[in-house]
Amino acid sequence: MLGLLLAGITVFAQQKNDSLKTIQLSEVQVNGVRASSSTPMAFTNVSKDEISKQNFGQDLPFILSMTPSIVATSDAGAGIGYTGLRIRGTDASRINVTINGIPVNDAESHGVYWVDMPDLASSLSAVQIQRGVGTSSNGAGAFGGSINMNSETVNPKRYFELNSSYGSFNTSRVTLKAGSGLIAKHWAIDARLSNIHSDGYVQRAKTDMNSYFVQGGYYGEKTIFKLISFGGKERTYHAWYGTPKDSLATNRTFNPAGHMAEDLNWNSIGKNFYDNQTDNYTQINNQLHMIHAINDAWVLSAALHYTKGLGYYQEYKVNQYFSMYGLNPINDTIVASNLIRQKWLDNDFYGGIFSLKYTGDKLALVIGGGANNYYGLHYGKVLTLDSVQNSLPITLNKEYYRGLGNKADANIYTKTNYAFTNWLNGYIDLQCRYIDYIIKGKDGGKDYYSSGVMDIHKQYLFFNPKGGLNLQVDDNNRLYGSIAIAHREPTRNNFSTDLSSQAPVAEKLMDYEIGYQYSNKYLYIGVNTYFMDYRNQLILNGKINSVGEALTSNIPLSYRAGSEFSLGCKVAKWLTWNGNLTLSMNRIVNFTEFVDSYDSTWNKIPQTENKLGNTPIAFSPSITGNSNFTFTFDKLSFAIQSIYVGKQYIDNTGSDDRALKAYLVNNLRVGYLFDLPKIGTIGLNLLVNNVLNELYESNAWVYSSYFNGSRTDLFGFYPQATRNFLLNLVFKF
Repeated sequence: MLGLLLAGITVFAQQKNDSLKTIQLSEVQVNGVRASSSTPMAFTNVSKDEISKQNFGQDLPFILSMTPSIVATSDAGAGIGYTGLRIRGTDASRINVTINGIPVNDAESHGVYWVDMPDLASSLSAVQIQRGVGTSSNGAGAFGGSINMNSETVNPKRYFELNSSYGSFNTSRVTLKAGSGLIAKHWAIDARLSNIHSDGYVQRAKTDMNSYFVQGGYYGEKTIFKLISFGGKERTYHAWYGTPKDSLATNRTFNPAGHMAEDLNWNSIGKNFYDNQTDNYTQINNQLHMIHAINDAWVLSAALHYTKGLGYYQEYKVNQYFSMYGLNPINDTIVASNLIRQKWLDNDFYGGIFSLKYTGDKLALVIGGGANNYYGLHYGKVLTLDSVQNSLPITLNKEYYRGLGNKADANIYTKTNYAFTNWLNGYIDLQCRYIDYIIKGKDGGKDYYSSGVMDIHKQYLFFNPKGGLNLQVDDNNRLYGSIAIAHREPTRNNFSTDLSSQAPVAEKLMDYEIGYQYSNKYLYIGVNTYFMDYRNQLILNGKINSVGEALTSNIPLSYRAGSEFSLGCKVAKWLTWNGNLTLSMNRIVNFTEFVDSYDSTWNKIPQTENKLGNTPIAFSPSITGNSNFTFTFDKLSFAIQSIYVGKQYIDNTGSDDRALKAYLVNNLRVGYLFDLPKIGTIGLNLLVNNVLNELYESNAWVYSSYFNGSRTDLFGFYPQATRNFLLNLVFKF
């Protein structure tokens, strides 16, 4: 169902004594978002058991990092806090993420902030990762991948679970879960409370996160209602500046965020770093789901949702001109100062989704859609002017910008899977999507006295068709192919108010996929080849506007092409191996770079324009691969995991001077299960990450400029943790 998953239909059986008893609770996924075995697209399903084995408290990107074509990264270096992932080199703003069919991506930035959903993995029953355009779904259009998450299904029996982890960098996780089981055969409630803390691998990257999950539902023979609420509150010290390049060799965990200075000449004071350089955010998600089996062929699903987000980040800024904040000079002479400021977000996101599914002998049909509205306030405050001519701090608490974003997003789709024969299926997926986006007011990145007041109203209407064929040659062999088209509207940051000639236009992707799979009970082989043809892809190219902000521009032609190989085999009763490898070529056609330029006295002169021809797309490694050996001996199991990521370019120039080195990371996981007869189980698990102590960086940024004709680069790298461990103890009763 276009958004409903969570469903469960209780099956009743007539016993010999003619009394009705519940003998099975089968979760029915009527989810128009997910792909099935007959859908001609590339996807990977991650089960609850697989999630549980990897869940030591790290964020979901690291739990999913063993799946094909995924690269995970962490600002703090330890997989907790601000984390992210890429699929086939595409970032989170181009990956459509849903929970039970409800959109998760931020409506304006299209990004996904896992830090706002701590310990979400502990409340998931399954995850499906679709690579490429994938099936139609709600939210920002998939432009490289989709992650569809299903929250936990109802447990027919009462249970209690305590899950506790501790490890390197003072990392801890405590999770309490409990469920009522079925009450009076129809009712159930489940709940979770979690706390996660980590000091992080890099300096002052501490995070404290609390979260909850609660669901209650009515489960009838033909109708289910389920109310779900989950949320998180986080306080995280900034680590998003990265580590300067010259610190990597001498102090690779150095974090420059929050650096304090006594005066405008950067003379340090006794306390070198501001202790409240933090991000603070609370997000509450509410969902109400209904599923009704009209008859054996038709099922109706619907859901309503409301998400509230509120928070700010606070930071110490050095040498800030008062004109940027609408402040007057002090005594007509002091025009700049160090200061403490906050930037706030106050967001409301709500809407509804539905699907009607028909299942016949040869035809499977889904008609679905959804409508959502986002209303977000952006505003900032100057709290204090610090060290003004060595005087005491001056408290202001002055608001210096305020703006809003209002975005309505609606879509309707139909998906048809028709069995022409027992071995040939045809798939057609047609979606229409409408966006109405309004941006008003000031933006926090604009100079106060510049033309920073935005008044933008854009409307988009997209038609996203998809189609393909699935050939089930026999019980073991499958061939498929598909063609899909997707569109993506510009994000808030893509718009500029003072360069109308560079106003962004929507992006378009044509995705061609062809694949083969072989499987039996001992062996799995999968090959998927893709060509993703982009038109007007929005990328950073070095251009800036009149107030110095980096701009994105539409690039006429770019593409991603590659092959994904998957292999799994049961070597012995006690040994299995799974692996995947992606080989790809990712290119911008005829790329032109723009670089800031300064003369010998640091006066800015016109930007330097470099025509570079065909160049690699940034953060798109040509090789990624994973290997996982799993050994199982009764109650004991352990796994050896290897992750390889090839060289990644930090910008789109293809220069080796601005690239991340390839890395190979090996992890070890060990688990033992103790049975407590008539009581429950105790699980003891150990995860050792980066066993061989690889020194590597998974992400970075670069700012280039020319000074008197000579090019210089300013870097921020995100080093990942050296050898570290997490110990996990799980009580289930």
